[in-house]
Amino acid sequence: MTSGSGSVRVAAIVPVGSLEGAKSRLGGSLDAEERRDLVERLLDKTVRAALDAQTAGSLSDVLVVSPDRDVLEEASRAGARTLRQRSTGLNAGLDEGRQDVVAGGAEAILIVPIDLPFVSETAIGAVVTALGRTDPGVVLVTDRAGVGTNVLGLRPPGIIGFAFGAGSRVAHRAAAAAAGADYGEVDGPLRIDLDTPEDLVLVETTAPESLGVG
Repeated sequence: MTSGSGSVRVAAIVPVGSLEGAKSRLGGSLDAEERRDLVERLLDKTVRAALDAQTAGSLSDVLVVSPDRDVLEEASRAGARTLRQRSTGLNAGLDEGRQDVVAGGAEAILIVPIDLPFVSETAIGAVVTALGRTDPGVVLVTDRAGVGTNVLGLRPPGIIGFAFGAGSRVAHRAAAAAAGADYGEVDGPLRIDLDTPEDLVLVETTAPESLGVG
């Protein structure tokens, strides 16, 4: 599955919304400036982890998709390719990213949001390895509640449509079944995301260094 071995080419797509008003659900814990600072640190950490995975041979491409020019500039400085999102909404933006990486030769994709504080080259590599065992396949990392989708791997890239949003775990699994694709889930650190004040407290009390504050 590694790109360096000449096998399946896996591209990571990192979707990012606007920095202004980001992570509004954390508004009870962080003000607007603090939320923006958090998002910028998570963006940098996620891009660097993905680029490390590319260097290690797990990924062949790292693309950041966002409608925000500031996000794209920061991602570009970190070393990622970027794509200005023209459509509205997460799933539509992911479709734009998918078209871009497929045009570049990707044979599988990995969707890696930036709200995963424990993202790392190793964690990304584990999902890529699981995806390598399926063809066609859908690999998913759910959230702690077991209802959302934190990371999604698709092989080939267009095997199912994107269904991020409420109940996405069930939706992605049903789509995989309808497409006749193998379906698997990966446990581990990527199950932790930053979506609510409770998530933030959990990370701050157990591993503040993951947020760049410890």
